[in-house]
Amino acid sequence: MRPFTYERATSVEDALARHDGETYYLGGGTNLVDLMRLGVETPSRLVDVAHLPHDRIQLTPDGSLVIGAAVSNSALAADRTVRESHPVLAQAVLTGASGQIRNLATVGGNLLQRTRCSYFQDADKPCNKRNPGSGCPAREGEHHNLAILGHSEACVATHPSDMAVALVALNASVRVQGRAGEKAIPMEEFHRLPGDEPERDTVLEPGDLVTAIEVPPLGMPSKYRKVRERASFAFALVSIAAALEVDGGVVRDVRLALGGVAHKPWRARRAEEALLGSAATRESFAIAAEAELAGAEPLRDNAYKVPLARNLIIQTLAELGEATA
Repeated sequence: MRPFTYERATSVEDALARHDGETYYLGGGTNLVDLMRLGVETPSRLVDVAHLPHDRIQLTPDGSLVIGAAVSNSALAADRTVRESHPVLAQAVLTGASGQIRNLATVGGNLLQRTRCSYFQDADKPCNKRNPGSGCPAREGEHHNLAILGHSEACVATHPSDMAVALVALNASVRVQGRAGEKAIPMEEFHRLPGDEPERDTVLEPGDLVTAIEVPPLGMPSKYRKVRERASFAFALVSIAAALEVDGGVVRDVRLALGGVAHKPWRARRAEEALLGSAATRESFAIAAEAELAGAEPLRDNAYKVPLARNLIIQTLAELGEATA
């Protein structure tokens, strides 16, 4: 591991002032420290922001949640208000990692965790995400758990966060403090597709610090479901965050996001558009799933994700439909 200095920020302004090109913010460190040990990330300085006053979950008068970036994943999943008002979010967090890691990992860090593509994590292998221009061996190599949607010639990696998938379906936004001031970024726009710059996971500018996540009221049944190779401590082959409102047998509102299929949490806008105003039936759910997955471009060994995603969409919506009947 490259030698580095460790400093603790005393305020947001202090954190911003300490940041330079080789400085990383440190929350729980559950992903960053692993990548430093592997030689993938090599910061010269870590600025600890986990002790800033961003460790609260607040319910606003309009029913929105404001979740501080330093809130632990365990605290988020256990919060009674979150479990009652936004169950899809609590369920998503509980499917990630292990209890020990959730105790340490922060909400802000969860958003910023990097891909688990084996080529990215091996500093001796070429990888456009780690070393731009070096190539993407995953396209012809090991890619059974990589992207089927939105990938490019430069990168077929997938984003690993379960929580982020739920937040995209919930129309959440990310509060960010930067040198130019404070801004709010819609979750759906926070992460990037790879294009020809796969090294950029998010739209954050250098030095930007995530301070909180704001989640608007939901008001309809929701569910998170994850298909993985092991019962726990495994990343999604495909996952879904869904919310559905049915009135008189007709879909009045629907939110769908998929995980494990793209470089970012994938908002299933085509499926949503196909469902609005349609009968809440398995046939309609299947048509919507086909509409979303028509643009899939699986590689040699991950075409199984297409029927898996289709079946996951249909079954999850069917269960939600029964819950609202």
